[in-house]
Amino acid sequence: MSLSAVLTFLFGLIVITVGAEILLKGASKIASLLNIRPIVIGLTVVSIGTSLPELAVGLTALGEGTGDIAVGNIAGTNIVNILFILGLSAAIRPLPVQMKSIKTELYAMIFAAVLLLLLSLDGKLNLWDGILMFVLGIIYLIIIVRTSKNESPKVQKDFQVEFEPSTSKEKTDYKVWVWNFMLLFCGIIATIYGAEKLVAGAVNIAKHFGMSDAVIGLTIIAIGTSAPELATTIVGTIRNERDVAVGNLLGSSIINIFIVLGVTTIFIPNSITVSKSLLWFDLPLAAFVAIICYPVFRSDQIVSRKEGIAFVLMYLTYLSYLLFFR
Repeated sequence: MSLSAVLTFLFGLIVITVGAEILLKGASKIASLLNIRPIVIGLTVVSIGTSLPELAVGLTALGEGTGDIAVGNIAGTNIVNILFILGLSAAIRPLPVQMKSIKTELYAMIFAAVLLLLLSLDGKLNLWDGILMFVLGIIYLIIIVRTSKNESPKVQKDFQVEFEPSTSKEKTDYKVWVWNFMLLFCGIIATIYGAEKLVAGAVNIAKHFGMSDAVIGLTIIAIGTSAPELATTIVGTIRNERDVAVGNLLGSSIINIFIVLGVTTIFIPNSITVSKSLLWFDLPLAAFVAIICYPVFRSDQIVSRKEGIAFVLMYLTYLSYLLFFR
C-alpha cells in the first residue's frame, strides 16, 4: 500500500471534518440572524450540517462508479451513530431521554431504516426512490419544527445555551452577515474537496487490502464522516447538554437516509446498485439497530451505562466482523 494513499485519505478526512465544522458554524449563525429559534437550529440545521460529509462522499463515490461506498457509508454511519457514538455517550454518563421531539425522531429513524431496506429489495435505488425519500425528509423536518414548540422550558434553555440567539446589533451589522456567509461558502468547498480526497484515498487502500467498496464505506469512511456527530455528542456529554446530543444523533441518522441518500439518488443519472452483502446483512442490521432503540429509549426514559457499554461492544463486534471475516 502506497504511503500517498494513506496520506490522501487522512488529508481528506481532516479537510472534510474541518470543512463541516466551518460550514455548520456559518449556517447556524445565519439561521440565528434570521430569527430561527435555537431549538429549531439544533434539530434541523445542525442535523443537516453534520450529514453534509455523507452527501459529499456519496456524490463523489457515485461519480467514480463506486455506488456501494455511497450506500455503505449511509448504513455504516447510522450504525456508528447509534451503537458507537450514542453508546459511548451513555457509557460515559447515563443518558436521559426527556425531549418530546425524540419520540418523533425515534419513530422517524425506525421508519427510515426499514423503508431503505424495503426500497433496496430489488437490488437498486432509482430516481423515484430518491424522490420519495427526499419528500419524506421535508415532511420530517416540518413535523420536527412543529413538535419543537411543545418542548419544556428546560430543553428550550439547553438549546438556547448551545445556540445563543443573535443580538439586534449583529442582525444589522453587514460584516457579521458577510463573515458567516463566507464561512458557509468556504465550508461547502472544503467539504466537497475533502470528500474527493477521502474517497480517492479510501478506494486505493481498499484495493490494496482486497476490501470491497461496501466494506470500505461501512468502516473507515463511515467512521470518518461521523466525526462531526462524534464531536458534537462528546461536547454535549461533557457540558451535560444531553438533549442536544441525542437529538443531533437521531436527527442526523434520519437526514442521512431521507435527505442525503434521497438527493444522491435524484442527482445520479443511473440507479444506485445495492450489493447483496449490503442488502442481506448491513441494511437489515441498520434497521435492527434503529428498532432496538425503541425499547431502550422507552423503558425508563434513560439509556443506562450498561446499555451504552452493550451498544459499544456490539459495534466493536460488528467492526471486527467487517475487517477480519468479510
